[in-house]
Amino acid sequence: MQLSKRLQCIADYVTEGKRTADIGCDHGWVAIYLAEKKRAPAVIAMDVGKGPLKRAREHIRARGLEEKIETRLSDGMAALKKGEVEAVVMAGMGGPLMIRILREGRVITESLDELILSPQSEIAQVRRFLAAEGWEICREEMLTEDGKYYTIMKAIPGTARERTEADFRYGWRMIQEKNPVLYQFLRKEEQTRNNILENLLGKDSVACRQRIQQLRRDLAVIREAIDRIEKKSEVDTYEM
Repeated sequence: MQLSKRLQCIADYVTEGKRTADIGCDHGWVAIYLAEKKRAPAVIAMDVGKGPLKRAREHIRARGLEEKIETRLSDGMAALKKGEVEAVVMAGMGGPLMIRILREGRVITESLDELILSPQSEIAQVRRFLAAEGWEICREEMLTEDGKYYTIMKAIPGTARERTEADFRYGWRMIQEKNPVLYQFLRKEEQTRNNILENLLGKDSVACRQRIQQLRRDLAVIREAIDRIEKKSEVDTYEM
């Protein structure tokens, strides 16, 4: 089967041989791919919505994978038992919801070998949560699909390396690896904020002054990330 670029990246991040739960499986395509390619010996496809789970079951049945993929109606990890899987995939949901699921399912989360996450919002908040909970982002990618930017990350138990505001907002690893899509995104963000700032300069309301201060703070963080990407050789101070 042919996955979208985003779903393919998510599936590729799952370590081969890991029993995997796809939380918020939607149509079930990632679960199906992992089972068909024998990347995961067992897959549990879970969703809080009856409609999405019904569609996932239909797709699984159509491909004769009922023995390899179990489906469960579940709010987050509520229907998952400790020790059933080593990897969890979560995509297509906002960062705060993702954090809630990981926090409420902490007994499960702490037993896992890896998390593959693709938050649709509040990505910096997700990175901060992972760092606080003892997870290291070992792989991270930004890509575009249908005109939208997506971030996919893989985290394993360990010490987080994110230390500056730019690290948390844009990803230490992607900055170090000079991810070209991230660089494109940063340049667009810089231009957008500069345009807004230019329109606000000279206005003297309290709200405008506060907005100008925030824009300048944002631009400083964006500029830090851009400067680090543009350096021809970067000394990795995290390894010293």
